[in-house]
Amino acid sequence: MLEQTGKIFDPEVLTIVWARRFAEYKRADLLLRDLNRLEELLSNSERPVQIIWAGKPYPTDGYAIDVFNRLVNYTKYRPNLAVLTGYEIELSQKLKKGSDVWLNTPRITREASGTSGMSAAFNGSVNLSTDDGWIPEFAQDEKNCFVLPAIDFNLPTHQQDYIDSNNLYDILIEKILPTFYDKPNEWNKIVFKAIDDVVPEFTSERMAKQYYKELYLQEK
Repeated sequence: MLEQTGKIFDPEVLTIVWARRFAEYKRADLLLRDLNRLEELLSNSERPVQIIWAGKPYPTDGYAIDVFNRLVNYTKYRPNLAVLTGYEIELSQKLKKGSDVWLNTPRITREASGTSGMSAAFNGSVNLSTDDGWIPEFAQDEKNCFVLPAIDFNLPTHQQDYIDSNNLYDILIEKILPTFYDKPNEWNKIVFKAIDDVVPEFTSERMAKQYYKELYLQEK
């Protein structure tokens, strides 16, 4: 991160990471929907936060490029915010190992899987996500992750964004920050519960065994 932004983050501060391909439905900028609440979050000296966004938009995706540029401009001169270009294996590994919260904000029904959240959980990063993709198969809210309340996906997208943004801030301010800073033992229980729950169901070993049993053995 130092090479790209010149910033060095504090390993003792709660670190939130949003890292994946930039696309409209993934809503990388959901935290910027209410700048007053974001400023409240960023200025809390008793429970500080650091936020990293990482990834790339497709060169022909104008909306995603606008979101990326907006994040870059907003974070450029803020010491506890950073945007990193790219999401290759080495950077992905560092982000998952170095983050405390893995943020996933797709609109409901749009996310096919979300494998980054699986590997983040393997590395001890707690998922904070909308209830989409792989999350419904895994989530035990406030036990192995934090999940935004379900909303009506038939609502206009701007209403969905407004509701999800408010819920996101509520969870961060009322649940995640107090648990991380004031109840570290409870936080560690969530971390290890996530690791325990993700390993049996979401590894390639499980996948290979399932293929073998359901395809190879049945064909024989």
